[in-house]
Amino acid sequence: MAKEIDIICVGEALIDFIGEQKEAPINETKDYHRYLGGSPTNVAMNMSRLGAKVQMVATVGKDGFGDYILKRLKEAEVSTDYLLETSEKPTSVIFVNRTTGTPEFIAYRGADTLISEAQLPLELLKKTKIYHTTCFALSKNPARETILSKAKEAYKAGCQLSIDINYSEKIWPNTQAAKKAIETYCNYQPLIKISQDDVDRLFGKGMTHDEVFSHLHELGAKLVCFTLGKDGAKLSEKGKLKISLPALKVEKIMDATGAGDAFWSGFLFTYVKGKTPEQCMEVALKMAAIKLQNVGRIPDYTNLISKILHL
Repeated sequence: MAKEIDIICVGEALIDFIGEQKEAPINETKDYHRYLGGSPTNVAMNMSRLGAKVQMVATVGKDGFGDYILKRLKEAEVSTDYLLETSEKPTSVIFVNRTTGTPEFIAYRGADTLISEAQLPLELLKKTKIYHTTCFALSKNPARETILSKAKEAYKAGCQLSIDINYSEKIWPNTQAAKKAIETYCNYQPLIKISQDDVDRLFGKGMTHDEVFSHLHELGAKLVCFTLGKDGAKLSEKGKLKISLPALKVEKIMDATGAGDAFWSGFLFTYVKGKTPEQCMEVALKMAAIKLQNVGRIPDYTNLISKILHL
């Protein structure tokens, strides 16, 4: 069967309320602006703007926020055929402070956890190149059981798996359960994105980059991207030399929220095009730099990246 879908993004579609006051903690932030959010949703939106064929698999509430999410996804030409609206729980919401560093957040979880196996039929998986999810999405059942079960099916159907290990103990207090779920997912040879914050929270401080790479490869990861903020990123592909690239210089950082998602969107988009890991990293770092200069969404001019690099 022809793989006509570039990526399925499975997980949280929610509302981010990002603070208006720069560098103010949440307890001092007075005003918030509404944005479409959720890591897999950001990846879906970014990749669609770059020209990829994207399927979003998520659950939102039958409410105003759910309507807003559906509208925004459709505007970006992301397929919502398998996005479910439910009356069981409201749309999930996260409040985030505006910062150039690691954001502080408060999550109010709702419908995002209610992803069912019916939303990921085998016929859909057979048509897909990349199956992508996040630690956030795996943090609660029934979504976790669904995503892991369908990850195995996707792998057997010839999908390349992908995961952003965006681990936070605030979202998933049971670290051992998180590690177990990640280990299960790694059985299917995924591409992994992980940051220093994720490593520190999941494995504890003190692990070297090489130790992180070795550990994830031992679990089964095919390729690991370690994002290092202003220091760029490192990449380790199983059995090959590691690659390290510097971050692009950004004169004025407006907001760091979503920069990691922008990075991974650029990486996966380029990966689908069959480019080298180094080319994937170059596009990823360019996308992250563009995001750092914008609050909320990445502007539509990011489609110029594909033209510039002749992808």
